[in-house]
Amino acid sequence: MSTEQTAFTRPAARLTHAGALVALNAAVAKAQAMGVPQNISIVDEGGNLLAFVRMDGAKLLSRETSVSKAISAASHRQPTSRLDPALELKLAIAAGGRLTNLEGGFPIILDGLCVGGIGVGSGKGAEDVEVAKAALAAIGAEV
Repeated sequence: MSTEQTAFTRPAARLTHAGALVALNAAVAKAQAMGVPQNISIVDEGGNLLAFVRMDGAKLLSRETSVSKAISAASHRQPTSRLDPALELKLAIAAGGRLTNLEGGFPIILDGLCVGGIGVGSGKGAEDVEVAKAALAAIGAEV
């Protein structure tokens, strides 16, 4: 690649579907061990859904929050619980309802690069966080 080309591009790591499935399976295993059925969403760095499961018994509407948590975490490259509560309504309106500061969303950061996000919903906030962290640990992502 020429110097001119590198001035207009940047290297990008990508989360593969295989990586997303490893994370998803680890999250499911953790949720089962806890006895807390969950909705688990994994998106790539652009917020595109790579993997999803609604475990038996998980709350139906938590499907939407799990996707929003994953997208929010990937978009802001930080856990959803760190988004400023004072901006919650404005961010949600500006993002068409897709942005949230509910606990349970984490960016997927590998080697310092954000390659996606995970969102977990249907349990209590602390339970959602625990399940998400198990998924991150399974693929060696930063927690």
